[in-house]
Amino acid sequence: MMTWMSFTRRTLAGLAIAALVGVCAVSARAETVLHRGNGAEPETLDIHKMTGVPEANIARDLFEGLVAEASDGTLISGVAESWSVSDDGLIYTFALRGDAKWSNGDTVTAEDFVYSFRRALDPATASDYAFLLYPIAGAEDFNGGVNADPASIGAEAVDARTLRVTVKAPTPYFLQMLVNPTAMPMHRASFEAAGDAWTRPGNLVGNGAYMLSEWTPQDRITLVKNPNFHDAANVAIDTVYLYPTEDTATELQRYRADELDITYDAPSDQIPWIEENLAAEFHNSPYLGTYYYAFNMTQPPFSENLKLRQALALAVDRETLVAQISKGGEFAAYSWLPPGINDYAPQTLDWAAKTQEERNAMAQALYAEAGYGPDNPLELEILYNTSDNHKKIAIAIAGMWQQVLGVKAIMRNEEWKVYLESRDQKQFQVVRAGWIGDYNDANTFLDFHLSDVGPINTPGYASATYDDLVKGAALERDVAKRRAMLEEAEQVFLADLPLFPIYHYTTQHLVKPYVTGWTDTILDYHPTRWLAVNR
Repeated sequence: MMTWMSFTRRTLAGLAIAALVGVCAVSARAETVLHRGNGAEPETLDIHKMTGVPEANIARDLFEGLVAEASDGTLISGVAESWSVSDDGLIYTFALRGDAKWSNGDTVTAEDFVYSFRRALDPATASDYAFLLYPIAGAEDFNGGVNADPASIGAEAVDARTLRVTVKAPTPYFLQMLVNPTAMPMHRASFEAAGDAWTRPGNLVGNGAYMLSEWTPQDRITLVKNPNFHDAANVAIDTVYLYPTEDTATELQRYRADELDITYDAPSDQIPWIEENLAAEFHNSPYLGTYYYAFNMTQPPFSENLKLRQALALAVDRETLVAQISKGGEFAAYSWLPPGINDYAPQTLDWAAKTQEERNAMAQALYAEAGYGPDNPLELEILYNTSDNHKKIAIAIAGMWQQVLGVKAIMRNEEWKVYLESRDQKQFQVVRAGWIGDYNDANTFLDFHLSDVGPINTPGYASATYDDLVKGAALERDVAKRRAMLEEAEQVFLADLPLFPIYHYTTQHLVKPYVTGWTDTILDYHPTRWLAVNR
């Protein structure tokens, strides 16, 4: 029998190294990693300043609001473990869970939500999404500078674990709205300590399932599991790498090379091949969104020339675009609001039932009436953000305008951050854009074209009639009357034509067979906390 004293130093060292290697091997096997394509390089990770889908995808991993969404899109408790609504529908009382923690270990309190709401609505923050909180009593007046007292906003911390929110009228979509990053909480101390740098790795304190570890611009963002998240025990993936993947062809190549587990999109010209060769991994489903081109309504030639706007909208052959260019099963759009919205019937352009030949004839007549023709062709510029798919559509539309009307269109593409700045500053004539519903209610498509919501109103549309209908619907308690007002507002909007819809989205993702937990939903939310990797 060998005794302890008979071990040599070399034996001890060898066992120590073997043990260390064994531990490392176990750790390596235990760590679960996910590689996700995420579209454009994020504009910002500031929850009150982000406007795009790539940014919101990351925010849903880093933060959690009062309510959250399950993998199938149904509402579940988030920081609030329960809530109640007063009989008149005006007061929401949220009971916060006792185990809600920030990533640094601090307790999430009701005051964190009050502080966040006030910052989002503070005019100095200049949040494009501040209007999302307008259902809260006093929110719109505070954001608009009518009332400078933040205490006038109807959000009150009754105590550390009780938040009371008063809305100005019954709001059927209020709980759904709270999933949006704008309604998520902020950690006041870390924000005030870091200032504008609060979203950098090492500074960002969140309360979601993940923490920000690294951010290398134009390379990747790294998120790691947050051990203080209340449901950390059920979060299966340890590390998430999110890559900017604006070039969808390259993204597909990386997916096929096993460098990506999930893609953000799919190249339109490769969809037939994908459907034939990767059908089991291809997720193509309806999406609550509309792809469109907006006119700059703040300056000529479009600001006061409805006939010109109509001519250009009519000359676009949507059926050809979805069949031959986008190829993702999208639906040609003749309404601003997409199908699938709860308790709403999308309104349609009055020429939707005509053939494309009839539309072309109408377009040519209106183009001439607008003051243009062979001797005076319209010259314009199309702005789009960098993407092969957007480029192909822009080329096709420019060709349709040239063939039907003689329009001379040139194209300008910009990377995401620059594009957003140009779009918001109205530095364009015609711009490619898309709107994805923040919740399943007609309001999310109509609210952001109010004349006073700021830069997020892409065309700069302003209509007193439209404003009255949308704002009136927000105060209307009768469900049928509210629906009628919103439908009339869409009719007014389509008649004014500050933009023209092209197609209603579907989403296209490639997901590896070993990634489980993915569920197709109409809002296309897929927080990493619901996913797992089982190689």
